[in-house]
Amino acid sequence: VVNPEFPGGMEAMMQFLSSNIVYPEAAKTANIQGTSFVSFTVSKSGKIKNVQIKKSADAALDAEAIRVIKSMPNWNPGTKEGKKVEAEMVLPIRFALN
Repeated sequence: VVNPEFPGGMEAMMQFLSSNIVYPEAAKTANIQGTSFVSFTVSKSGKIKNVQIKKSADAALDAEAIRVIKSMPNWNPGTKEGKKVEAEMVLPIRFALN
């Protein structure tokens, strides 16, 4: 089994996340930090679907995490025995103030 992969790999995904996440103002003002665990399915064609929060950090942070995951480009789909398969992924999105 080969897991789905963000185009360009892990480093490219981290780059995408850091340049696309907008820290919610309300969370910033309230000094709220945390990690939202987002689950989603990578379809056989690489599309991201069924995006939902597995473990919540804060409503505002969760909403931003979902928005960013939904805005990702198509992934390289997972394969099993050489055939493309749907796969569920869980991604932690960490929100930290400097």
